Amino acid sequence: MSLHSNTKFSIKDIAQIGLMVAIIEVCKAALAFLPNIELTSFWLIMFTLFFGWKIVAVVPVFILIEGAIYGMNLWWIMYLYIWPLLVLIAWLFRKNDSAFFWAIVSGIFGLCFGALCSIPYIVIGWSSGGFISGLRAGFVWWIAGIPWDFIHCGGNFVLMLVLYVPIRNAMRKIKSSGVIN
Repeated sequence: MSLHSNTKFSIKDIAQIGLMVAIIEVCKAALAFLPNIELTSFWLIMFTLFFGWKIVAVVPVFILIEGAIYGMNLWWIMYLYIWPLLVLIAWLFRKNDSAFFWAIVSGIFGLCFGALCSIPYIVIGWSSGGFISGLRAGFVWWIAGIPWDFIHCGGNFVLMLVLYVPIRNAMRKIKSSGVIN
């Protein structure tokens, strides 16, 4: 935020937010050929830890860009609550500096991703056939995707475990140089 107002972004803030979104999008595109292996979770956690409040602008910009690129469908609705939830979790535990801790958090998030994505199916099923029908629809959708959730969990865990320390050290250097405020 600028020094003059709590409601305006500085040019540096906008540039940093743009770079964060670009990094997430480039990594997402680079790993698109691997099923459920992604760096979005990794970067959202790291950016929350190092950029603080700016992540509040990164997430909606990322989600809007995803919708613009791939179309706004049911998966896009899921993104509206899934990624902010991960940022909230990272914010709540931001004082923790353990690579293993963040690998566990990221892995659990990957494992729970399918269950979180089943929520719209519960709502759609409920609206068309009642509460039990909604639960059934969400449950069936979640169960069908569990093998992919295990891959997501493992990928998130390994990527965080391997990348956390070197990226944290690089970001600390950048922060101490004054590039990140």
